[in-house]
Amino acid sequence: MRETLRTLLKKKGTTMHSVSPEATVLDAVRKMNHERIGALLVMNGDELVGIFTERDVLTRVVDRTRDPAATRVAEVMTSNPVVVTAAATVNEAMAVVSEKRCRHLPVVDEGRLVGLVSAGDLTHWVTRNHEFHIQDLVNYITGKYPV
Repeated sequence: MRETLRTLLKKKGTTMHSVSPEATVLDAVRKMNHERIGALLVMNGDELVGIFTERDVLTRVVDRTRDPAATRVAEVMTSNPVVVTAAATVNEAMAVVSEKRCRHLPVVDEGRLVGLVSAGDLTHWVTRNHEFHIQDLVNYITGKYPV
């Protein structure tokens, strides 16, 4: 896939859900459940300071028997998350997800946060494009290809 994340975000949209580092884990989990998402960007104003994911809840809160109502997101978030640029290709982003074992990638453009892509977004994009190519080949083989 030579398409960039900039292209993917134009189709997917750039809606990002975030939380303050001072929010409680309980509030963050409720927001994630309400939005039906697996991660929140942790923002201090316009600055990305971390990412808070379902995995963080399981490993740093539940497994350590911390009280979600008394624990701040800043205490259990993933600091310094892996980010990719908007110019990165879908294949490059998939390689990062695989190599770094992360499911969510904040996307930056000229140092500014512009979106968030998940492993699911990347897989969906690749699958959708493969379906288009397959249909083009079928149309070509069966003579339905436009002349």
